[in-house]
Amino acid sequence: MKKVAVFGKSGGGKSVFSKRLSESTGIPLFPLDLIEYIDGGDKVPENEFLEKYNEILRKESWIIDGFGTMDTFLERLNHADTLIYIDLPVRLHYWHVTKRFLLSLFVKPEGWPKRSPMIKSTYNCYIHLYRDAPKFWNSSFLSRINNISHDKNVIHIKSKHEFSQFIESCT
Repeated sequence: MKKVAVFGKSGGGKSVFSKRLSESTGIPLFPLDLIEYIDGGDKVPENEFLEKYNEILRKESWIIDGFGTMDTFLERLNHADTLIYIDLPVRLHYWHVTKRFLLSLFVKPEGWPKRSPMIKSTYNCYIHLYRDAPKFWNSSFLSRINNISHDKNVIHIKSKHEFSQFIESCT
């Protein structure tokens, strides 16, 4: 495991998982939101984002958490040797989005730029979970991932127990 793509629905704990995985393995972590957005939540110009992103892909090892664009997501899947799909029960995703918002009143969320617009971001996460996620993050998505990744290690994490168990197995 040298190049790890961590992905899944909003509020799944990708950033927390990726940080713990990085700490356990020593593989450098690159949270996609910190590359794609500047402090305050504005997007980085696309050419600047792609330059930083491609520089990371060329590194010997990395953990990248997040989605980005469909093009960068598919490219990352091709470069990674390990694909980790965090797919907790939907109610937990909603709860984590809510909890992240409430905690953001006191501390910056893990893997988010400073001064991110948390009300707008939280609303967008709820919309994503309700409207978009069921169309994209579903059983056919997992089948597609398995079909394109013959030479990759695919990990499908479906519970908090599996989440912790995987991190422990990497120490």
